[in-house]
Amino acid sequence: MLNPNLDEIQLTKDDYERYSRHLILPEVGLEGQKRLKAASILCIGTGGLGSPLLLYLAAAGIGRLGIVDFDVVDFSNLQRQVIHGTSWVGKPKIESAKNRILEINPHCQVDLYETQFTSQNALQIAEPYDIVIDGTDNFPTRYLVNDTCVLLNKPNVYGSIFRFEGQATVFNYEGGPNYRDLYPEPPPPGLVPSCAEGGVLGILPGIIGVIQATEAIKIILGQGTTLSGRLLLFNALDMKFRELKLRPNPTRPVIEKLIDYEMFCGIPQAKAAEAEQQAAIPEMTVTELKQVLDSSAKDYVLLDVRNPNEYEIARIPGSVLVPLPDIENGQGVEKVRSLVNGHRLIVHCKMGGRSMKALGILKGAGIDGTNVKGGIQAWSREVDASVPEY
Repeated sequence: MLNPNLDEIQLTKDDYERYSRHLILPEVGLEGQKRLKAASILCIGTGGLGSPLLLYLAAAGIGRLGIVDFDVVDFSNLQRQVIHGTSWVGKPKIESAKNRILEINPHCQVDLYETQFTSQNALQIAEPYDIVIDGTDNFPTRYLVNDTCVLLNKPNVYGSIFRFEGQATVFNYEGGPNYRDLYPEPPPPGLVPSCAEGGVLGILPGIIGVIQATEAIKIILGQGTTLSGRLLLFNALDMKFRELKLRPNPTRPVIEKLIDYEMFCGIPQAKAAEAEQQAAIPEMTVTELKQVLDSSAKDYVLLDVRNPNEYEIARIPGSVLVPLPDIENGQGVEKVRSLVNGHRLIVHCKMGGRSMKALGILKGAGIDGTNVKGGIQAWSREVDASVPEY
């Protein structure tokens, strides 16, 4: 309803006071505030990006917000997911988000969808909303959000973040490009690390999320120039913005229906290959590792393949650091070979994934070893609580 019947929209006395700084802007005014009140926006995710953009959309006077999420608040979220508070840890994110939104603006209608956004429900969930904002962090859902918006002819306000860098644009708006014009094919599974593996500066999603909120408001108001056709890149370390031009690809296949996006992104195939690899590499629990470390036998090498900065945060006593990137580029393989020198090799990382990958590479070089299930995170939870979780 980007072109609502404004005669049906009335501002209350509270609205005039609440939005007074908007009303005196010529680009917003009374008509613009009515447009904001009539608008509806669906946000996929209430994480790093969803948190700030939902706060500012509610404060701006968006009349209806839909939120899709099925996760619960974790302590590790609080560094960047500013819509959630400590008292909400362990509780549903959508409930936490709604509670905060209504604190900011009790007149906002908040629709909750505590479910995964899938090919089976995406069209039904998104259909009632004017704009969809992508606050997700995985490729299958990004392609799903894009194709849903194309099929329903809705703008898709996109953002992504990693470490110190972020990007934002508007897809599928006024004949502009969509996500498949930027990324025709997904990257191989595991090539792009998640924020849980690579980290993210807590402030970064605030910047990108607010840019997404700004673009949505501009679309509703019909003011300014949107990011449609432009990919905005931000580097927080250098404090620099730059732009790349985006154009629709005339040879891109027509999107006719929603598909199996996990299959499209190679997730089941990757999981099958990972399971096959794991079947060929023995594993031990952290309890079993503790028994090895406590024994009088010292015929083992405990290898830590995390990054040096992670090793500084927490370590298992007696472990030796050889980061996975060194093993991947070959430099670390010979170092490991010299460390092992006939001893039993035991490898761990944060949660078990990187150590399994390292063992696969080492096995190809003729070095066998055992993986520690759950990594140092499991060690902290099950063996030694004095080792900090991160």
